[in-house]
Amino acid sequence: MRITPQIRAATVADAEMLTDLAARTFYDAFADMNKPQNMQAYMSKAFTVPQLIAELSDPQAKFLIAEVDGVAAGYAKLLPGNVPASVTGPNPIELVRLYVDRKFHGSGIGNDLMQACMEEARNLGHRSIYLGVWEHNHRAQSFYFRWNFRVVGSHIFQMGDDPQMDWLMEREL
Repeated sequence: MRITPQIRAATVADAEMLTDLAARTFYDAFADMNKPQNMQAYMSKAFTVPQLIAELSDPQAKFLIAEVDGVAAGYAKLLPGNVPASVTGPNPIELVRLYVDRKFHGSGIGNDLMQACMEEARNLGHRSIYLGVWEHNHRAQSFYFRWNFRVVGSHIFQMGDDPQMDWLMEREL
């Protein structure tokens, strides 16, 4: 069923809600394919209120939250800078995260968030966008291919003690 969310910029006041949403969506996406100790090692650093406050306070970072009837259903994070050498598009920005709560999968919220990210990136003056996606995350890869991203390289994402291969994907805006 198609659901049209309200999409808004996140603020530091959203830190607790965003910490919960980020941890839950990350866990749902990857717990079945990773050792519990590796999930815990990563999540205990990445998804804490102080960490999210720091990220939300970064003037370069742009967080978008998708809400349905006032409930956070998904979020995305854009961040410029530190562009890998294999990303060659003009003036790129990284789509660091794009997650939708499992109960909203298939509702179109992921597409709405991606469209909002593209518009935000353009409004910030960027002309291309890139991301990293785990080589075993076929659901996400399919989504990004539908959005005309193409594989341009790879890098290691450290999940606890497990160095995992992420594909780097990009597209022009």
